[in-house]
Amino acid sequence: MQQGNESSITDFILLGLFSDSRHPGLLIAIILFILVVAITGNSVLALLIWGDAHLHTPMYFLLSQLSLMDLTLISTTVPKMVTDFFSGQSFISRIGCGAQLFLYLILGVAECVLLTLMAFDRYLAICNPLRYPVIMTPRVCLQMAIGSWVGGMLISLMHTVYAMNFSTCDSRKIHHFFCEIMALLKLSCEDTSTYEKVVLITGIVFLLIPFGLVLTSYILIFLTVLHMNSPEGRHKALVTCSSHLSVVSLYFGPAMIIYMTPGSFLPADVDKHLFVFDVIITPMLNPLIYSLRNKEVLGALRKVLWRKLMFIVKR
Repeated sequence: MQQGNESSITDFILLGLFSDSRHPGLLIAIILFILVVAITGNSVLALLIWGDAHLHTPMYFLLSQLSLMDLTLISTTVPKMVTDFFSGQSFISRIGCGAQLFLYLILGVAECVLLTLMAFDRYLAICNPLRYPVIMTPRVCLQMAIGSWVGGMLISLMHTVYAMNFSTCDSRKIHHFFCEIMALLKLSCEDTSTYEKVVLITGIVFLLIPFGLVLTSYILIFLTVLHMNSPEGRHKALVTCSSHLSVVSLYFGPAMIIYMTPGSFLPADVDKHLFVFDVIITPMLNPLIYSLRNKEVLGALRKVLWRKLMFIVKR
């Protein structure tokens, strides 16, 4: 698509995801399909959890927060990319860029914390079932959710303010499909090596350590499951945990490569394609993984559909 002719001197230009693609129309159609599936899946899953009393448990409450984060995450980045493609104008103002960066970092950090807490929830439910209802009270679950969101906001505010204050050189072309912090740093005329170390430390705290805690939780869970006498209980535990572990691997893997690799070592094209997993694919897969492999969620969905069918028939 051709770039528009009008741009403020403070605007950035997003080069997008398909700048070098031979078939951008096909790829944008796939992205649109993924967007619709992600929005529908996460919305339905969150509404099912909030509306069905049988799903008012700590695990599903945390899952509803994950759906809300994924819904907001994909809505923060993909609609702008699609709009740019069809309008032919890829400009984004400095304020818009800062807002997009702020929202992305909130959701990225909050999701890292939430996935770790979800692993802790599964560890308690399977390894310490007697203490589980005592520890995982509604109040504690609410505090976990609030802590995830507030933690994300504080870290995001710090990084957004700092990154947006770097002066930029003549080039305002961001080699990305949204305003991402490492892509913005590459436009700076200043020495950003010290700040890149801060980003690395943040990555260790919010990616490497949580990922280590998640893996530890699941190692303990699998050891406990192996000693279960009930085949049905063993199967249910393995299905639930494998679903969560799939989500964690898809989310943490690309993010650790991006934020724990020195900026000069990672080509711009590789960087933005890795972000496809975190920003586009994972938000679509999360509700599918958790719902299609979960009898309770499928049961709640069938119940809602049956009620709607009966309502239509009666009319």
